[in-house]
Amino acid sequence: LLARCTHEQEGDQRRPLDDRRRDEILATVDRLADDALRTLAVAYRPLDAPPSSPPDEGIERDLTFAGIVGIIDPPRSEARRAIAEARGAGVRTVMITGDHPRTAARIAAELGIIEAGDRTVTGSELAGLDEADARVVVDEVSVYARVAPEHKLRIVDALQANGNIVAMTGDGVNDAPALKSADIGVAMGVTGTDVTKEAAKMILTDDNFATIVAAVREGRGIFSNIRKFLRYLLSSNVGEVLTVLLGVVFAGMLGLREQGGAVVAPLLATQILWINLLTDTGPALAMGVDPPPDDVMARPPRGIADRVIDREMVGGVAFVGLVMAVTTLLTLDIGLPGGLVDGSDSLTEARTMAFTTLVLAQLFNCFNARSDRVSAFAHLFTNPLLWGAVALSAVLQVAVVYVPV
Repeated sequence: LLARCTHEQEGDQRRPLDDRRRDEILATVDRLADDALRTLAVAYRPLDAPPSSPPDEGIERDLTFAGIVGIIDPPRSEARRAIAEARGAGVRTVMITGDHPRTAARIAAELGIIEAGDRTVTGSELAGLDEADARVVVDEVSVYARVAPEHKLRIVDALQANGNIVAMTGDGVNDAPALKSADIGVAMGVTGTDVTKEAAKMILTDDNFATIVAAVREGRGIFSNIRKFLRYLLSSNVGEVLTVLLGVVFAGMLGLREQGGAVVAPLLATQILWINLLTDTGPALAMGVDPPPDDVMARPPRGIADRVIDREMVGGVAFVGLVMAVTTLLTLDIGLPGGLVDGSDSLTEARTMAFTTLVLAQLFNCFNARSDRVSAFAHLFTNPLLWGAVALSAVLQVAVVYVPV
């Protein structure tokens, strides 16, 4: 606007605007921007008579500069904490704004997005870069100022080209293309336009950045519970499969042979069904509402190619399943005559011992499967529903053994 001005209003006088005064005005703009103020120039042009036809941009000339307005738009108090939490979770926050570069840099430094003195790139600078240079810049720069809609879209595309998962927030019509292109477009529910909401995949009902970080925390907690659920069910079922398989393979060693040499199954089909009914319902469902781990926001984000059931989980499932199977078969062997340890119980009693051992092993496995990082005794009482489900399952197991019906 200043470039279109030829005069300046000073009191009730209009005076010519020279280069020295232009430099002073721009210095004032920089000073206000350094104080995190958004700056607007105000100018006017008196006309002798209304234009006879609708005016075009040509009328915006020979203006008289009237002054500068400084507007403060302070960030929310919780934004800095949310940005710090996002950084700890491996989520990088990028500011894209139409503000003056100094204003953007000052606010970004206050929020902890960048350090004081870090580079800020304007939309015009970004437009002058080729694709390779743009990809380098978006990896290094986290604040962009004086941007146009096409610049926002280019930033999103360059970040994605570098292998990043991009979530983009916006509220105006000019944000819609970038929201559409991003992996997750987040529209503002309060100030957002209808076009923006249509282009987005998610609508933020309170227009609060901290809510996005809370959603990341919640999503990671849900994913962690899915892994717990799978780790528990898979390891328990592997324990059952290995119990039957190894029991048949090593039947002679365990004393599992009837007269005539027929191989006896270590567990009855009804017992296996009861184990699945008892352990796959209450405890597994209670594990689905387990509170998220304390370090859920201290872990790096998952890679786009990472699997839910990874190699580490497969190894853990196989190991735990093997331990349960060996323990169950040793209990069976202790009860049976002959085998590795000579016992004196009947086949029915020995099976019942093995049956109960496997049930208790799977109930203990509830707590073991809650984490692949810390001990089962850590945060032992944070999920009362899990304890209730385990207690109910234990009572039912006692009942199925001792109550005749």
